[in-house]
Amino acid sequence: MNDLDIPIFKKTYELYKTFYAIRQTVPKQDRYALWQKCENMLLDIMEHIMIGGQVPKQQKLPFLEKASTEINMFRIFVRLAKDIKAIDTKKYILLQEHIDEIGRMLGGWIKSIKDSQ
Repeated sequence: MNDLDIPIFKKTYELYKTFYAIRQTVPKQDRYALWQKCENMLLDIMEHIMIGGQVPKQQKLPFLEKASTEINMFRIFVRLAKDIKAIDTKKYILLQEHIDEIGRMLGGWIKSIKDSQ
């Protein structure tokens, strides 16, 4: 199986594309601070998920737990972007739906690894 076929990676990839498309609507003063931090976090999440999909099972947990921590921080920063009106509620809800699904998938993956140890 190709690593790009991992469902959670596909979801995260789609989230990035959605997030990137919103970028131009974010006010300039927010685009180069909060939004850039969010974008970097999202790229880190993708990286941790990709690595987690490639390493042997006994080495997956640290990468997946790091991705889980990052997705939770990302969730908070996206909420902050809504609260400071850098994005509107409609865009926030769209992003949160992706984030929630990725969080559930990641939680399930982590649980299955812990259960098999």
